[in-house]
Amino acid sequence: MKPLASLSLDLDNQWSYVKTHGDLGWESFPSYLDTFIPLVLDLFDPLNLKITFFIVGQDAALKKNEEALKLITERGHEVGNHSFCHEPWLHLSSKDKIKREVLVTEEHIYRVTGQKPMGFRGPGFSWSSDLLEVLVENGYIYDTSTLPTYLGPMARMYYFWTSNLTKEKRDQRKRLFGNFKDGLKPVKPYIWHLSTGMHLLEIPVTTIPIIKSPFHLSYLLYLSRFSDSLMIFYLKLAIYFCKLSDITPSYLLHPLDLIGGDKLKELSFFPAMDLSSKRKANVFNKVIDQLTKHFHFVNMSTLAKHLLANGNLKTVK
Repeated sequence: MKPLASLSLDLDNQWSYVKTHGDLGWESFPSYLDTFIPLVLDLFDPLNLKITFFIVGQDAALKKNEEALKLITERGHEVGNHSFCHEPWLHLSSKDKIKREVLVTEEHIYRVTGQKPMGFRGPGFSWSSDLLEVLVENGYIYDTSTLPTYLGPMARMYYFWTSNLTKEKRDQRKRLFGNFKDGLKPVKPYIWHLSTGMHLLEIPVTTIPIIKSPFHLSYLLYLSRFSDSLMIFYLKLAIYFCKLSDITPSYLLHPLDLIGGDKLKELSFFPAMDLSSKRKANVFNKVIDQLTKHFHFVNMSTLAKHLLANGNLKTVK
């Protein structure tokens, strides 16, 4: 039996990219979900992949997105909670506001898809102790908001460099993508021991053990621009270190990893949007081919239940 690993997709919509970038026009909530969701489901079906889609509550609240979102569970996939407003500065919010974000999102996701989320991922990998407490208090079995890497500040610098943010908005986003200390966090799943005495499973987005550099698809797409061979070498290195460290990947996808500029010209400011959807699908298939040689992919709640039942998990305060 191959060890279990999980595959998830943060279903960030067009408006959320525009909002985080600091541009105008997001308030009308432009959406590509009716194009993207059928495209990606058709990509997953031949590979027999059943994954977790982390849905933004604002999208589930809008009638225009309901038909597309229903397809996710109708086609056998799982849903997770990705906050209501998709603000990567969620960690700055009060516990009451976080609770509203989580519960209102949960309500709309359940109404549209018929499935209650069992896990949460913070937008932009934002998290706080208040968030973890809210999740435990409301029956969530795992969080997956941490990205243990030292590269967060560099990603933030690039983001600031390519946007036209005011000083106020830069200050609001000053912890976007985390800080150098995040590189000290475990790559292996672990149990949060909260000050209230409560416990919650954390499944980090996997980075390469020891060196802590990310290898989710956004990064591999960047490497593929130089050479597919270089991309595969880097991926094989990541797999080797994961197996050496007895870590099964929690592998992350984003919509813009799979939809290209040929179908979405409005987000040309985003890296790799000059690549076609066909080219991105080709890279994705190569990556999944390598990963499935070593791991059996399941949705995140299946992995979480397996870890809680069988894992020798470290406790972190």
